[in-house]
Amino acid sequence: MPRRERNKFVKKNQVLELKIEDYAFGGKGIARIQSEEGSFVIFVPNTLPGQLVKAQISKSSKNYAEAKLIDVLEPSEDEVEVPYQDIPGAPYIQLPIDLQHQYKKESTLTLFKKIGKVANIEDLFDEFVTSPNVFHYRNKMEYGFSAIGYDRVTKRDKDEFTLGFKRRGVWWMGDNLEKDSGLFDKQLEDNLKNIRQYCIDTGLEPWHGPKKTGFFRYFVVRKSFKTDELLCNLVTTSPELENFDLQKFASFLKDIFGDRLAGLLHTINDETGDRTIATAGSLDLVYGKDKIVEELLGLNFEISMKSFFQTNPKCAEKLYSKVVEYVLEDKTKVDNTVVMDLFCGTGTIGQIVASKSENAKIVGVDIVASAIEDAEKNAKRNNIDGLKFYAADVGKFLVAHPEYKDKIKTIILDPARAGIAPKTLQKIINLNADRMVYVSCNPATQARDTELLAEAGYFIKKISLVDQFPHTSHIETVVLFEKK
Repeated sequence: MPRRERNKFVKKNQVLELKIEDYAFGGKGIARIQSEEGSFVIFVPNTLPGQLVKAQISKSSKNYAEAKLIDVLEPSEDEVEVPYQDIPGAPYIQLPIDLQHQYKKESTLTLFKKIGKVANIEDLFDEFVTSPNVFHYRNKMEYGFSAIGYDRVTKRDKDEFTLGFKRRGVWWMGDNLEKDSGLFDKQLEDNLKNIRQYCIDTGLEPWHGPKKTGFFRYFVVRKSFKTDELLCNLVTTSPELENFDLQKFASFLKDIFGDRLAGLLHTINDETGDRTIATAGSLDLVYGKDKIVEELLGLNFEISMKSFFQTNPKCAEKLYSKVVEYVLEDKTKVDNTVVMDLFCGTGTIGQIVASKSENAKIVGVDIVASAIEDAEKNAKRNNIDGLKFYAADVGKFLVAHPEYKDKIKTIILDPARAGIAPKTLQKIINLNADRMVYVSCNPATQARDTELLAEAGYFIKKISLVDQFPHTSHIETVVLFEKK
């Protein structure tokens, strides 16, 4: 085997101070090192042009390197002060929202040019759909307990009972959330320090990541924008559970949040893996109810602690409205036909299409059985007929149901971040539909699929971008493909 050529500019784990000069898709800032041998590019996620940052090289090749952000030493001139505590989940909260939109649009369309080979992508651009709430838009947050904290003055770790978020890139170090982060519910987050103090006063230990010991692990909260209720879940280990009064903790929360507290659940997670829900653990109701109800475009959806649901429901309404707009653009391809809704999740898009069309039959397929169960319950609750859901792998389902070939005019696609496996995409193409409406939370994989779809005769007619997650690098795309 030929020996891999060593990088002459940087070494793995090397810590550097870098000036960010440009922005690439996915929130990767671009820095350059100049030497006698030329210019060398380093990508640093969650950074902005103009920032001076401290970063550690995580991967290097002959042509470029990737680094993880340790700290922002100097802000960009574009950044402004905000009244929120900085957290890893909102790296761009100090960048004005119009500039966030500009970066997201330019970098996403460039992807479709370079990876999707769509030279005229600007001509096909339809709309940049903004989030109705720029702040406090999330309906779920997971706060982690840790026995190792972060000292914001010395910028070092210290032994401390923390409740908040992990420091970026440091899985074992917590950072106390002392006030509103600007992403979730202000009352909840302003009171998180009081919840932390309550837990400290019990004398029980928070989770110690390296040692895999401790009692308190997570405090998870879901919020309904329809009812303004909060559903809480305290995650602990089982040892010393007899020393913690769950009913007393529920009363403490009730004193703070009053009627807003819909319910308190308790999860036992004795696994060493860093997850909120254990595969072999338990989930018990301590107080109130175990579900809340959210509304999307006039339809009601019951949400449990384990349910998948759109994190920004107000923007999800705008996302789904755009998807349905594309689906119903030519109603002759929907009314009195069968519409295939693949990777359908809890079936929200299919339900909306069924409610707005004439005699359309929706066939929804998703590999997650619990999501399909939720889809069936939600369709029943909303009294929507014409829906049939299957819990199955999409590729295997299409092989097992050849009767749909040449019978489908419209396909809706909403895959996970990994995109669609090439073999599965080929099976979808083989259905020979007239058009596809492809929703993606990862435009990089969608741009990849665009090239394969073009080879099969499907070309982009329209593309819209939806900013579901302000202050992050994430962007969703809705693309209408038509067969020529």
